[in-house]
Amino acid sequence: MRYTPHYLMTDPEEVKRLVRDNPWATFVSPTSTGLVASHYPVLLDEDAEQITILSHFGRPDDTLHELGRHEVLVIIQGPHDYISSSWYGPGDIVPTWNHLTAHLYGTPELLGDEENYAMLSRLTDHFEAHRDGGHSLAEDPEGTRRLAKGTVGLRLRVDRFDARSKLSQNKTADVRDNIAAHVALHNPALAAEMARVQPGTDGATA
Repeated sequence: MRYTPHYLMTDPEEVKRLVRDNPWATFVSPTSTGLVASHYPVLLDEDAEQITILSHFGRPDDTLHELGRHEVLVIIQGPHDYISSSWYGPGDIVPTWNHLTAHLYGTPELLGDEENYAMLSRLTDHFEAHRDGGHSLAEDPEGTRRLAKGTVGLRLRVDRFDARSKLSQNKTADVRDNIAAHVALHNPALAAEMARVQPGTDGATA
């Protein structure tokens, strides 16, 4: 990503929050045959001190990515939207795009069958827990274990990350308030992120 000091997100806890709130991730691998990209849900490992994500690949994506043989890039995309210059003051005519984005780097550790099944159970429970009539893999262990064999689980300990919280910090307070008011009409999640950030503090949150 472009190096923009005002928008750098350097706090690992803020990156963890971004992962929690936006678990649909893009995995990019520099394989021997070229770049390969896939999309999978991720779960933050809350027991790990460093940023660690858990996920799974459906076969044969694991082979296509040469999973576990090299570093991968995982892209987490938070709320984002077009920012019209019509929301600025007079004479300021260049629009932009506000966003929260994190690039996570690390080499995946492949999980064994039992650990993969435990991870899939945990992942399912995480997303089903607050749904009416939510299900668990434990309701049909024989059937779900059979299906789990078509997946490869992974744990990725993030060695480094590059993250941005670009939320109009370069604008005056009155212009930011106007932008946020317009954004809130159709993208309340992005407006909420704008409200958390203090202008002029290099992306620091309130």
